Amino acid sequence: MKKLFTLLLSLMLILSFTGCDKKGEEKFVIGICQIEAHAALDAATQGFKDALIAELGEDKVVFIDGNAAGDPATCATICNGFVADGVDMILANATPSLQAAAAATTTIPVLGTSVTEYGVALNIENFSGLVGTNVSGTSDLAPLDEQAQMILDILPDVETVGILYSSSEANSIYQVKVVKDYLENKGITVIEFAFSDSNDIYLVTTQAVEQSDAIYVPTDNKAASCAEIIDSVCRPAGVPVFCGEENPCAVCGVATLSINYYELGVTTGKMAAKILTGEANIEEMPIEYFANPVKKYNQEICDLLGIVVPEDYIPIE
Repeated sequence: MKKLFTLLLSLMLILSFTGCDKKGEEKFVIGICQIEAHAALDAATQGFKDALIAELGEDKVVFIDGNAAGDPATCATICNGFVADGVDMILANATPSLQAAAAATTTIPVLGTSVTEYGVALNIENFSGLVGTNVSGTSDLAPLDEQAQMILDILPDVETVGILYSSSEANSIYQVKVVKDYLENKGITVIEFAFSDSNDIYLVTTQAVEQSDAIYVPTDNKAASCAEIIDSVCRPAGVPVFCGEENPCAVCGVATLSINYYELGVTTGKMAAKILTGEANIEEMPIEYFANPVKKYNQEICDLLGIVVPEDYIPIE
């Protein structure tokens, strides 16, 4: 019912857009497709809006928000609706949204954000950082080797690491491979624990806790939206969780090497302004990355588990 309501709401927004004369108002209309609501994605969307308004003026932009409630098929419906109604640009927040937008149009500019690896998301071999089509955007990829090393620095005696992730997210699978390879090269046993949706994450997390000294959760939208479930299993069992980004770490993790999603959205908004004003051609705009990820820790969980982090980590506020 939740997904049906979200779909109907998205369609109502699209239909309401068709009744306005955007040319008469001289406004740019931006369709926003966000895979689901959670803190990181919400922050990226807000940063995008704030930056675009700051660059162009509040009276020059109209935003149409579409939330797919975690359903990739709904992303396709939302993006196809945006294309049918001739929006000026699509913001695709997260990998399923980007894939849906790229499939829906080859002419309307599409900017992604909160997308880990564009080559994986768009099935581009030997990706060089430039898509070269109507698609560009920003990546939320923090250095995965440094994230993996974070586990070894904080838990030098760790022997087995379980990686908990959604099997439906292509970029999660990419992260798992990189982190797994790094840890195995360091002599660590790595076990993958993939869940299909929120209905089985409790069971899969329980299995991970039983077989792991520590758990790593990559930048994964499904996992982020289920951080409280992960915490309800891992914290009582005393198994530390390392996260790919700050928001789930604030709920269930001990430490993270994380980016700022609001600032990532701001960067995306500034890219959008350049495209809409003709200052830049999206086909020539490479993917932009967050420059300085920060080492952070969850003081409450670290104190509970007796974990001491290195001095260069700062507490999550």
